[in-house]
Amino acid sequence: MARRGAAADAAAVEALAGLLLDALEAGRQVPPLTAERPALSMAEAYAVQGRILARRAAHGETVVGWKIGFTNRLIWPEYGVDAPIWGPVYDSTLVAAGSPAAPAELPLGLMPEPRIEPELVLRLARTPAPGMDEAALLACVDAVALGFEVVQSVFPGWRFAAADTAAAFALHGRLAPGHLLPLAEGPAGAWRDRLTRFTVGLARDGETVAEGRAENVLGGPLAALAHLVAGFDPAPFARGLEAGDLISTGTLTPAFPVAPGETWTVRADGLPLAPIGVRLA
Repeated sequence: MARRGAAADAAAVEALAGLLLDALEAGRQVPPLTAERPALSMAEAYAVQGRILARRAAHGETVVGWKIGFTNRLIWPEYGVDAPIWGPVYDSTLVAAGSPAAPAELPLGLMPEPRIEPELVLRLARTPAPGMDEAALLACVDAVALGFEVVQSVFPGWRFAAADTAAAFALHGRLAPGHLLPLAEGPAGAWRDRLTRFTVGLARDGETVAEGRAENVLGGPLAALAHLVAGFDPAPFARGLEAGDLISTGTLTPAFPVAPGETWTVRADGLPLAPIGVRLA
């Protein structure tokens, strides 16, 4: 009986992975998984996402990092969640951002209901360990950048439970980091302070639409990284956090719906990072 139950679970995970990946590739939406499976657990959801990773890897896609979602507690009521999630960033979903004067093209493709988020991106120099304080975590990071993430929802109207989002790629669509500034260009103590105090201004077509603060992402990007490190289970992904991985630490402002033709820029005050820009296509 135990073996039959395990096989059924594996078959269900595989079926859900196929359902979500087919929806992603077709740019269509499906009902939340929890509509039919209200007891879907976060562990099962990450197992689904792990199978999606395996399928994407089999088609030549490579994991280049991780996005942390829902680190901004201010947006939890809007989405009906109460904790962060995470998922892979692939070479196929990574786009370099440009400058406000020369924004890089960021293709929306078939992403359903895309939204844009300004984030701080960290690059790992080594694998961090659970329980590290922020000074130790910072020693595992060798560069930082401003970035945009475009998120998407294969679930209509952005209505879902947390397990749905963990299964569905952590809502990831595209990551567009700007220039990665080596931390060696400033004292570690200064960086720790900067990463808890900076602010950002987000603009669409030259008009500021939102401002955000470092503390919005669980108290700061290093706190968001600590949460990822503490909760990350490599088993579903057959891969842990590795040197060279980019970590997108969560939106610093509300997420905004986007459309082709728009130009989005973000500036940071309190960090020695140049503003970045993307033009959506």
